[in-house]
Amino acid sequence: MSEPIVLQPDETFILNVGPQHPATHGVLRVKMTMDGEYIYDAETVIGYIHRMHEKMAENRTYAQYLPNLSRLDYLSAMAYCHGYVLAVEKAASIEVPQRAEYIRAITVEMNRISSHLVWFGAFIMDLGGFSPLMYAFDDREQILDLLEAITGSRLTYCYFRFGGLYNDIDDDFIEGTRRFIKRMRKSLKMYHKLVTTNIILMKRLTGIGPVSAELCQRYGATGPVARGSGINYDVRRNEPYSVYSEFDFDIPVYNEGDSYARYLVRMEEMEQSLRIIEQGLDKLPDGPVNPEKKPKTIKLPPGDYYTAVEAGRGSFGIRIVSDGDKSPYRLKLRSPTYSNMHLFDEACRGMLIADALAFMGSLDLVIPEMDR
Repeated sequence: MSEPIVLQPDETFILNVGPQHPATHGVLRVKMTMDGEYIYDAETVIGYIHRMHEKMAENRTYAQYLPNLSRLDYLSAMAYCHGYVLAVEKAASIEVPQRAEYIRAITVEMNRISSHLVWFGAFIMDLGGFSPLMYAFDDREQILDLLEAITGSRLTYCYFRFGGLYNDIDDDFIEGTRRFIKRMRKSLKMYHKLVTTNIILMKRLTGIGPVSAELCQRYGATGPVARGSGINYDVRRNEPYSVYSEFDFDIPVYNEGDSYARYLVRMEEMEQSLRIIEQGLDKLPDGPVNPEKKPKTIKLPPGDYYTAVEAGRGSFGIRIVSDGDKSPYRLKLRSPTYSNMHLFDEACRGMLIADALAFMGSLDLVIPEMDR
């Protein structure tokens, strides 16, 4: 029987987390250089589920490419479809009815809450708490049922169309959404009482994974990660699109830059999304959800077009280079998770591995979105 290996303080070893590991929530590999339980260096490795999404656009018409957008960040599919149709509509000068724009904003915010609920449940489970996952998925089920009623799908919706929507919403959807708003506000109070003020959670997250505003800017981090580091930037507020300028809502910002600050940002974002949904229902105008006339085949004028929207994990940008054909000459997707992920390699150095997994959970990585 061989003698057990005794590590010296100055010795390091390689520890692979993933590519299949519960804490990575996807096919992500983190190659860690360890000194005992402390991380000396880390390297994230992606590419395990690369699907050539950008190249696919060159061989599809603009309409045929729509389903691809729901399969990037599958937890925030509405926002990705929204960004794509906005880019095409802007380039093709397609008018969108006001009712359709309001419904888009309502469904995107519902999807944002759904996405944050998945993060909330999975994040707390990573820290050792199981009950919040059950509560979160129970609330999320209400959103999925509502969106399924109007889209026919529970995850990859493909609900938006160039110039409008797949179909209109009815009174049942509106009444069900109002009931959900009341339910979700009660649930958020319960989450704060059960989790947010929990002394164990606060000790696990406070001061863990500190990320400065300068580091966020260097790597292009956006969304709740950047707002947790004091960067007051949200595309919906700073560069308003659709009908977001018509809504009154706040942008949660914390200066601490640690995992607890990022947790608080997302929890407060759910409250603000409820405000937007409620205002959208109150202001919802009558009228059609599709224009009377729109081209059967989309051909964008030759040029370079860029549009950004605020997705669940940050700024999602889409750049389309057109040569006048029915397919993009080149399409580039700017995913927030890819930029946010790079913070981990630098900020986790010197951290305990148990704390590093909590730090990773606070970044809310969705692997298919960055490994596309």
